[in-house]
Amino acid sequence: MNDKNTKPGRQGVRPAIGSVTLCLLTTIYILLVTNQTFWTKAYGYFIAEPTAFAAFAIGIAAAIMALFTFFSAKYVTKPVLIFFVLVAAVSSWFNDQFGVIIDKEMIRNAAVSTGAEAGHLITLRFATHVLLTGVLPSLVIAWVRISHRPILKKLAYNTAVILSCLAVFVVVGTSFYKTFAGVGRAHPDLVDMLNPVMPITSAVRYAINSRKDSSIVAQPLGTDAHRVGATDNGKPRVTIIVAGETARAQNFSLGGYGKMTNPELAKQNVVYFPNTSSCGTATATSIPCLFSVYTREQYTHLKGLETQNLLDVLTHAKVDVSWLDNDTGSYHVTDRVPYTYLPTSADPRFCKDGECLDAILVDKVDNWLDHVKGDSVLVLHQLGSHGPAYYQRYPEEFRRFTPDCRANDFGSCTPAEITNAYDNTILYTDHIVSAVIDKLKQRSNSLSGAVVYFSDHGESLGENGIYLHGTPYIIAPAQQTHVPFLVWLADDLAKTGGYDMTCVANHAADGTHSHDNIFHSVLGLMDIATKVYDPSLDVFAGCRRPPNKLAQLN
Repeated sequence: MNDKNTKPGRQGVRPAIGSVTLCLLTTIYILLVTNQTFWTKAYGYFIAEPTAFAAFAIGIAAAIMALFTFFSAKYVTKPVLIFFVLVAAVSSWFNDQFGVIIDKEMIRNAAVSTGAEAGHLITLRFATHVLLTGVLPSLVIAWVRISHRPILKKLAYNTAVILSCLAVFVVVGTSFYKTFAGVGRAHPDLVDMLNPVMPITSAVRYAINSRKDSSIVAQPLGTDAHRVGATDNGKPRVTIIVAGETARAQNFSLGGYGKMTNPELAKQNVVYFPNTSSCGTATATSIPCLFSVYTREQYTHLKGLETQNLLDVLTHAKVDVSWLDNDTGSYHVTDRVPYTYLPTSADPRFCKDGECLDAILVDKVDNWLDHVKGDSVLVLHQLGSHGPAYYQRYPEEFRRFTPDCRANDFGSCTPAEITNAYDNTILYTDHIVSAVIDKLKQRSNSLSGAVVYFSDHGESLGENGIYLHGTPYIIAPAQQTHVPFLVWLADDLAKTGGYDMTCVANHAADGTHSHDNIFHSVLGLMDIATKVYDPSLDVFAGCRRPPNKLAQLN
């Protein structure tokens, strides 16, 4: 540390410290205080190799020190270190409390969250954590005086420190390369919770991609689409797609869950697909993916923006398409079709503090159905079971599983209370979807209706210390990727369309399905012929008697 004579006056009570020393102390603080989950994971992965773990810790510390020292310059050191500390403090809360990994997709989710949604995460415990681990250390950094060397000496000294740290990092990496490579391959999430490096890197990647996204124009898809005939009864064919939010299949009684969470749908003669996987673990990925022509393996965020989707293909076939949204948006899926965002209505019957109960969707269905004149598709995007404020997703009359967690902060509730609150949201979704089916039944004399329900992704409720969703797919637990999927067809549609519903039910029970099936199954339901239709991904194609005309045309 380069000490200078202390100036008289008020500065005399402020300790002076070298900039590199401050970087070292900040490195130690961030690694020890705001990386508990990271070190817990790393220790577990290296449990059989304690020497390699020690070397890993030294290498990580050296790399972080090199990064911080890079910003050791007059007028730069304090703002940058304070920024790093605050980011690490905020990120560590979500790492430690929810097991959340803040990658690029999680940043994307945060960027599109509504104020009400984000507000549920700002609890007293969160504020206290950020104050103690972020704000107070930042005030200490702001308070101390930094002694800087003359610029040339500083440049030489800082360069020597940075190169020394990088040398340590390289030596450690090469010395234990075999062990590190093996652990890295087995656990690709090894450094995903390293604060503040990964959150900042993810944010930068998201910002760069977002700038590119704004100039993308979706290329036409399925412009050859056309309807193959009409229903034999001459009624318009209407499919209502209910895009659920955060419902996990594990808690659906239709799939064998111990609690009766689907009492109404159990009476609706629906076909449930018990083995269905999602396209992603967050809405911002799953919604555009499942409406795209791409399978999960093929899909990328860029492809989703560059290519028109299911709603566009339906429009090309002269099907009327509309989207009613009670969640956080359509993520560009509705860029070319009519779209209504319902929370802005602030309807006092359903809405409070910027969010609405899903009953608002059912309320709007009547008016939409009254104006149907031809083949039509309506998408209802639920708020569903979005956490952590599960208790705000259902009205009092659906508070059947008690005691239920009545707080945003999971730390205030027992695991059983959290699960009860979540199960009440599933019970309410059961009611919403059943009510939509009833709306179509009430118009059976004038419409041939179908309902398709699926959730965009699942949810973790504390299994293995993980809560909420958004875990990278490659390491995501089944609770986040195993989702409910069901269909209901009006009797006249099943008859005139030649659907053998017993066959569909048997295939549903015996097979595995995914969001990949949505695009092609909806086209099949609406009898849309196009070159982009793939009958092998249509859950109905093999169960139509006579065989599906669309399959014969492809």
